[in-house]
Amino acid sequence: MEILAYGVQADERPLLEEAFAGRHGLRCLDVFLNRDTAPLAAGHPAVSSSVNAVLDAETLAVLAAGGTELIAQRSTGFNNIDLDAAADLGLTVARVSHYSPYAVAEHAWTLALAVNRRIVRAAGRSREFDFRLDGLLGRDVHGMTVGVIGTGKIGGCFARIAAGFGTELLGWDLAPNPACVELGMSYTELPDLLARADLVSLHVPLVPSTHHLIDAAALARMKDDAILVNSSRGGLVDSAALVETLRAGRLSGVGLDVYEEETGVFFTDRSIEGIADDVLARLVTFPHVVVTGHQAYFTRTAVLQIVDATARNVDDFAAGRHSENVLVPKA
Repeated sequence: MEILAYGVQADERPLLEEAFAGRHGLRCLDVFLNRDTAPLAAGHPAVSSSVNAVLDAETLAVLAAGGTELIAQRSTGFNNIDLDAAADLGLTVARVSHYSPYAVAEHAWTLALAVNRRIVRAAGRSREFDFRLDGLLGRDVHGMTVGVIGTGKIGGCFARIAAGFGTELLGWDLAPNPACVELGMSYTELPDLLARADLVSLHVPLVPSTHHLIDAAALARMKDDAILVNSSRGGLVDSAALVETLRAGRLSGVGLDVYEEETGVFFTDRSIEGIADDVLARLVTFPHVVVTGHQAYFTRTAVLQIVDATARNVDDFAAGRHSENVLVPKA
């Protein structure tokens, strides 16, 4: 089967090519899949998309008209895909149901530690041989109260790392994770968690009920010197409200690996033309905010698991098999 893979990163390409070698034909593109690039897939029975693809009804219709039958997305999230439209068009959709939760949890802690200890500012100064400590005062993580919003696989890993630092753990989820309870986590209501936590980290999926879970009211409940980390989905945080919170001098640090309007910006080089998004442009100017471009998953371990699962999804489709990764089954 011939597969056209969109949005392939330079470091990802050799891993994809190795995974598909001897199994299926593979052509890789660095452009993202959307209504403008969908015609390139004509004649390919399968496409593989990245998390920044825009698979709305119009894009899916173009793919179906060109002979595409399978969409194999290289991510766990799928809120960028119109699943109802895919079903109506007879398209099979598969994703990667899981990969290394440690990759994301570790990056979340990287962001938390970087903003707490002002690492980006300190490193920038050192490059200019400025070794003053002014403005670099951080806090011990040991003894902090850490609030984990979403205590599934990734949130559970984040909590284990937090326990290693010697923190008090608060959790919020639909149901307690026994492994987190064993760590000493106390589950509580979201307003209480936000009011008590020195560090809040988000690990819930983006669904209608969690969109802007951290809005102006939630931010107002947080301590003035709290740290907020989001390595899950950008839409969990009301970015405009976050900017206003920071402008008011509240929150001692924010670490973001995702942004609600990241599509078309993240995974691209905008260093010359800049960006038109005033909210994102404002966020990156705050000295105690660190933004990374949706790279929390990007470890060799996790990417190998993602590409292997993607290749197996194509194998399963070709053989008529169903797996837990299938979101829309073959018609």
